[in-house]
Amino acid sequence: MSARIRRPRKILNPPSIKGFKPFGIDPEMKSSKGSVNLLFEEYEALRLRDYDGLNHHQASLMMNVSRPTFTRIYAAALQKVATAFVEGRQMTIEGGKVYFDSDWHQCNACECYFSHPHKQLPIEECPLCGSKEISEFDFPEENNQMQNERDKCICSQCQYEQIHQSGVPCKEEVCPECGHFMKRKGGPGRRGRKMKGI
Repeated sequence: MSARIRRPRKILNPPSIKGFKPFGIDPEMKSSKGSVNLLFEEYEALRLRDYDGLNHHQASLMMNVSRPTFTRIYAAALQKVATAFVEGRQMTIEGGKVYFDSDWHQCNACECYFSHPHKQLPIEECPLCGSKEISEFDFPEENNQMQNERDKCICSQCQYEQIHQSGVPCKEEVCPECGHFMKRKGGPGRRGRKMKGI
């Protein structure tokens, strides 16, 4: 049984910060583990539930997901926050498959983010610093590259790659080069099997 396609989750605004760093840790007790990565949708679940005080049903409607899906996202967020607190680990907020409820822009001078509610009017300057170096907000390029890599099928025999077709499991795709079954790039997958008659 193939995994279901993960739909993008709607978030209102990008986070105002990129993460947290613990302070006051005994140098001898510092964790050798890396930082905890809180995804954008997990941040949004915390904001809606614990900051705005919405219940799970209301928050799921805001994020355009089912209530059980919201509950899973929220539970994952709580687990990550607890891990960061208990183990004294740094927490970063980045990544995830999301889209914004409104158009957001980034100032390249002061690096702030801002929305532009009057879409019919051009953006003339940053509302914070007045700079005219404005660009559309986008996720860091490495996150886009990672997502693009996950949207490919690969042949385990000859390493041929092709774009993943939505709704068709990669393991049912046949490599046009050597005839082996494909697998999802970056996924566990099984070793390629040769099709009979090919």
